[in-house]
Amino acid sequence: MNGDSPNVWEGGQVMIIGSVGFNGGFIAEVSLECGRPTYLLIRSELASLCKASAIKFLEDRRASTMYVTNTSLVREHKIEMVISAVGGASIADQVKLVNAIEAAGTVKRIKDRHALSYNHFLPSEFGHDIDKADPVEPGLTMYEENRQVRRYIEEAGTFAATYFVAGSDIGKLAIKSIVDNRTLNKTVHFRPPSSLLSTNELASLWEEKLGYKPPRVTITEGDLLADAREMRIPQSIVAAITHDIFIKSCQINYSLEQPNDVEVCSLYPELPFRTLDE
Repeated sequence: MNGDSPNVWEGGQVMIIGSVGFNGGFIAEVSLECGRPTYLLIRSELASLCKASAIKFLEDRRASTMYVTNTSLVREHKIEMVISAVGGASIADQVKLVNAIEAAGTVKRIKDRHALSYNHFLPSEFGHDIDKADPVEPGLTMYEENRQVRRYIEEAGTFAATYFVAGSDIGKLAIKSIVDNRTLNKTVHFRPPSSLLSTNELASLWEEKLGYKPPRVTITEGDLLADAREMRIPQSIVAAITHDIFIKSCQINYSLEQPNDVEVCSLYPELPFRTLDE
């Protein structure tokens, strides 16, 4: 991070919740690669054998791991930034994190020209913009939980939502935006033009990579809605969200003209992104 840039704050210690998950792993790796003091908050019940290798991988790169949920840790370790990458089952628990951040008083974002300090918490919204997506049930119930957390965070003044969809870029963009004052209280969208493909274009790209054309199976809107109505978790949630993406175009059916929307490619035009073709 370039501290000479007027838009960048070097920041200090960061705590990551959900670091042994898919998105959290990317974020933790990039944070450590940047040389940032990184703490991993992991519930003791998650420290199982299946997660042990992921935890050791990060610890070997100088991450500090804490197997507790004691909210006083934020204050004790003078954590300045908190990134949540928790999964769907733990989304509602983020309210407790916000309360801990407010109580600790150490989590800061950046100081503006009036020397005002901002609390900083990056919530687990590494996917669709939950206020613009509108999936059928059971996906809608999960999104409603996310929306309730978002409203709570907005009221607490700790809000900065994320909308990153390329797995290999999630960590890079999250760590970069967390110290950028242009993302303060914004929804950050990731819409690289090279990654905008229709379903047929995506299928054709796979055929090109494979070198042959396997038989195509068409899944209709009715098929997806029928799967969603079966209420088999998590299969029905996947069907509901897939319907919202590919049938209702929830990722592209709105403009980014609102004052709280910013787009990654315009923020960082110099930054290379991994394309679908790659």
